[in-house]
Amino acid sequence: MSEIKMSLADARRRAKLTQKEAAARIGISVDTLGNYERGKKFPDIPRLKRIEAVYGVTYNQLIFLPEDYGLTVTE
Repeated sequence: MSEIKMSLADARRRAKLTQKEAAARIGISVDTLGNYERGKKFPDIPRLKRIEAVYGVTYNQLIFLPEDYGLTVTE
């Protein structure tokens, strides 16, 4: 059985946390969390372990790319 894959932002929302709440529980700034969610920066191992604990997910479930990665909107 395969695990559900989700973006970091999806994992946060599934945990029913705002960016501000999640950042406080993880011990980082809201700006840092935003950068993680947009794929501009990536957490180190200790922070990743904290994210796993706060969100109730494993590293293998996370996709460290922004939700709109590679998508372009055309009309």
